[in-house]
Amino acid sequence: MQDAPADMPETKACGFLIVKGNPIETFLLMRHKDRWDLPKGHVDPGEDEMTCALRELEEETGIMASQIEVDPNFRYSLQYVVHYKKRMGGVTALKTAVYFLATLTDDVELNLTEHLGAEWFSWNPPHAIQEQTIDPLLAAVAAHVSS
Repeated sequence: MQDAPADMPETKACGFLIVKGNPIETFLLMRHKDRWDLPKGHVDPGEDEMTCALRELEEETGIMASQIEVDPNFRYSLQYVVHYKKRMGGVTALKTAVYFLATLTDDVELNLTEHLGAEWFSWNPPHAIQEQTIDPLLAAVAAHVSS
């Protein structure tokens, strides 16, 4: 984690790494203008982590909770400093991102609402996609499924 001042505002987002296959064959990433990301979003007041992750998954991909099987033994969290241009009035904040692991149980047609595209990547660890967030998550999943 990057060093952050003690008085820095904090924010939390939750999401999923969605995979296909057992063992894992592919995983889903969402395309932003300049990077890959996972379906995730900020926690609403009074919302728990799983509720947030499921809500964001459906909002951003159209994948419903009934179409996935959540791994109850996997929860990955990381923190990093972000600068929000619009959200939170242009402030710099300490962001906690929490990710859960789920296997897609039904074939679905993605309904993208917030991303330029999406792609199913082959599961072939180790991965080198995005050093700060995605790569450590994928490494944690790889260790989890091989244990």
